[in-house]
Amino acid sequence: MKLFLILLMSISGGVAAADHIHSFLFGFYVASLAVGSCYWLAFRSTRFPQLALVLLLCGFFAKIAVTVAGVSWGISNDAISSPFVFSLSYLFFSIVATYMWFAYREKITGIKKNLFKSKATA
Repeated sequence: MKLFLILLMSISGGVAAADHIHSFLFGFYVASLAVGSCYWLAFRSTRFPQLALVLLLCGFFAKIAVTVAGVSWGISNDAISSPFVFSLSYLFFSIVATYMWFAYREKITGIKKNLFKSKATA
């Protein structure tokens, strides 16, 4: 149901921004790339748990760097025709991409299964 609502909101947003579809799609591309780079850096596995905060900061700065580089490239190449549509698209898709990455991570690691098993045995 959640995926259906996300798909419905994405399509309705694309239809609403039909005049500025390039800005809408560019917001999607930049948000997906920024969140993906942040996730890739922040959730690396390491032998040293003390590096967790450093990895989170690296992920944060990677997200900022990708966003700044993407926006400056989009402005210089006139890919962003409407800054308002781009900003709303970026906001929406950064939330959606974050949700998708964490759902993927939860599915892989089985966090919910382990949580429910530990409560059932206690």
